[in-house]
Amino acid sequence: MTRITGDWITNPATQRVMALLSGAGNQVYFVGGCVRNALLKVSVSDVDIATDAHPKRVIELAKQADLQAIPTGIEHGTVTVMSGDIAHEITTFRKDIETDGRRAVVAFADNITDDARRRDFTMNALYADAKGKVIDPLDGMNDLLHHRVRFIDDADARIKEDYLRSLRFFRFHAWYGDAADGLDGGAIAAIADNIDGLVSLSKERIGGEIKKLLAASDPAPAVAAMESTGVLAQLLPGATSRYLAPLVHLDLGDPPDPIRRLAALGGTGVREGLRLSNDEYGQLSNLREILATDIHGMTAGYRFGSRAAIDGQLLLSATLAQTPPSGFRETAALGAAQVFPVAAVDLMPELQGQALGRRLKDLEDRWVHSNFELTRSQLLA
Repeated sequence: MTRITGDWITNPATQRVMALLSGAGNQVYFVGGCVRNALLKVSVSDVDIATDAHPKRVIELAKQADLQAIPTGIEHGTVTVMSGDIAHEITTFRKDIETDGRRAVVAFADNITDDARRRDFTMNALYADAKGKVIDPLDGMNDLLHHRVRFIDDADARIKEDYLRSLRFFRFHAWYGDAADGLDGGAIAAIADNIDGLVSLSKERIGGEIKKLLAASDPAPAVAAMESTGVLAQLLPGATSRYLAPLVHLDLGDPPDPIRRLAALGGTGVREGLRLSNDEYGQLSNLREILATDIHGMTAGYRFGSRAAIDGQLLLSATLAQTPPSGFRETAALGAAQVFPVAAVDLMPELQGQALGRRLKDLEDRWVHSNFELTRSQLLA
């Protein structure tokens, strides 16, 4: 018998939520990511709970226990119960009745086997009771411990229920799969057969999955598989996985940055295709400009800041299959610390308006090209 442990499961606030459901005669289990991560001995951030209690009953029991119940997804059977500042997402057992690839019509179920069969991957169909005893209705633990990402039952059917599962497959392989064993062949074939379904997905959902994928320690094998199936070209026309593996090799000393890695992929229509935020697109644009203009060293640090200059050097080295120059991080920081010694007031009133702007730009360019060595007096002279 396998049991999971952890501060999150013994937390009195969480045990209170489990008890209010079980005490009313309901089945109640931890499910999905919290169980999966506990088995892998990695941190648990979200506490998901599955029960045979219907949403209205969950809300009723929470109110009786003086806990806040939020109908966050009540149309899908989900209620969030706040206990001890922890959000517990409680979902009634469900089974799919009808799907169109984007959303499903579900009916409530009364057992975990039906509930498990409507999930995506076997490693996500793992449950545990309040004491941590693991319930594994679909042999998901075996797949999890062998780092196999496998669709439940028929991969084609699971994908047709929600086409986002094609992207989730690559993301989960990047995070939990064994790159040495490769990706499941049946899943890859089913994803390739259903590639047209991706156009039905919202750009926000696509962007979310891609950024989560690129945040994995080494997403390169999964992205290469995306390219081989045609998924990468479908989402980001013109993108290539060619430079991602070299970049990952170079950037392992830094926290994974999805936008830096996205810049390595290239492609067109990235902002719209992934619904990037203004900050994300600004970061991506700076990195693309650094690559396109071959700005590097102190100049890149001055123009774009230390972080962008470091990322840009990593990207440039990856595309050239070279090792970054010694001390490039310190050089980028030194460039970012430079302050142009001439101000507009130094050129006034002799120059005004556009003439003033042009002169300032000319002097700044001369200063940068001097490796930031020209002084204020030298520039004004």
